Amino acid sequence: MKIAGIQTDVAFRDPETNLARLEQVLRDEAALGTQLIIFPECYVTGYCFDSLEEALEYGESIPGATTERVAAICSELQTSCIFGMLERDGDQLYNVAVLIGPDGLVGSYRKVHLPWLGVDRFTTAGERPFQVFETGGVRIGMLICYDGGFPEASRILALEGADLIVLPTNWPPGGRQMAEYATNSRAMENGVFFAAVNRVGTENGFSFIGLSRICHPSGTTMDGIDTDRPGVIRAEIAVNEARRKRAVRVPGLHVIDRLADRRPALYGRITDAHGLLRPGRDEPLD
Repeated sequence: MKIAGIQTDVAFRDPETNLARLEQVLRDEAALGTQLIIFPECYVTGYCFDSLEEALEYGESIPGATTERVAAICSELQTSCIFGMLERDGDQLYNVAVLIGPDGLVGSYRKVHLPWLGVDRFTTAGERPFQVFETGGVRIGMLICYDGGFPEASRILALEGADLIVLPTNWPPGGRQMAEYATNSRAMENGVFFAAVNRVGTENGFSFIGLSRICHPSGTTMDGIDTDRPGVIRAEIAVNEARRKRAVRVPGLHVIDRLADRRPALYGRITDAHGLLRPGRDEPLD
């Protein structure tokens, strides 16, 4: 599968402009033979909302008008895409990544780990199990931004059989270390392709750093943008390279299998409740 990540600015609170740009990008990339096009977190709406009431106005059901619109384009072009949006479910709002293929909506993911930042101050944390979806013969797991800093999430997706983990993100300057180190680490430690696609530009006083990249299961960078300027990253996903977890470096002398060599019986502490206050969410604000 040929994939592309679109590092782009986003028009805040202007879904029509963003969706028109998405359609044009899909047409341009499909003409190049790209089979999966990935857009940043909250691509449809922007991220830096100041209240739940403000953000709820831009929340939609899934499936709904936006997913149906994008599905029609993907069907016409016989391509797939992943993009970020806000999902409204009653009075609850979720930060969501959506996967749409040639045959329509494949699946969605609700962001599990929420920082005290932007719209995530007002969204509800996702409670669905981490899930792998398939399109074009590639098994894809989705996470969103802050999720990438929790290695357990990527590990579960790898155990569920993901070939590719996609991370639409809105990294601000404080996310530089995530962009420069964690993306490659998540790929290497799980033996999967990993695509982190960030946005650029400034929104409601916050700037975004770009630094999108696609990493090979070995942990090497396949393509990336080392600036905060718009651009496109591309790579070709060979699923056999993600499914071959056992690496024989020297027959009989040096064999690595990071999934088979795990010791789950010793990891119980990971699932203990932390018992700590979360700044912003649990502590009173000044």
